[in-house]
Amino acid sequence: MLLVVDNGSVYTNSIIECLKEIKANYRHVLFDKITESDIEGSRSIVLSGRRQNDPMMNATNSKLIRYCLAKKKSLLGICYGAEILAITLGGTIKKMAEPRHGIHEISVTQDNPLCKGKMQAFESHSYKIATLDPSFIVLASSDACRFEIFRYGSENIFGTQFHPEMSDDGKNLLKNFVSIK
Repeated sequence: MLLVVDNGSVYTNSIIECLKEIKANYRHVLFDKITESDIEGSRSIVLSGRRQNDPMMNATNSKLIRYCLAKKKSLLGICYGAEILAITLGGTIKKMAEPRHGIHEISVTQDNPLCKGKMQAFESHSYKIATLDPSFIVLASSDACRFEIFRYGSENIFGTQFHPEMSDDGKNLLKNFVSIK
């Protein structure tokens, strides 16, 4: 089962709709309602975006990231989910000069199980990942964000600075993530 951690993003319902379309087996839980059985019963985890900063949300998401790393479970961090993934494992974020919103082209630069080539990606953020720990591999970038998609080593732990649930190319990325065993 895929655990979708709802961090309050306005786009979380689009993640759910995408998962329904591809007939994925998932459980959708608010970050402050997650139980140990939700975590242990999951094969993989998606961390949604967020609307506002919350220390409890940050702690919960960091705990889930460390759990996935320790238990070799797949994880996809979306927007804030990618940012907290980067921060938890040694990276940094910074405020952008201008917020980024709408469809933008990103270029996939490394082979990976999620996507290839150029993608149309939906962006909605005012922060971006500034640095990543050397254990991460950059998979895609854009003119405004160096770390659009990244992976933790050879683990199936990924981050997307954009919202894949909001574009056709992104939905294909989500479908490929769900199919990772």
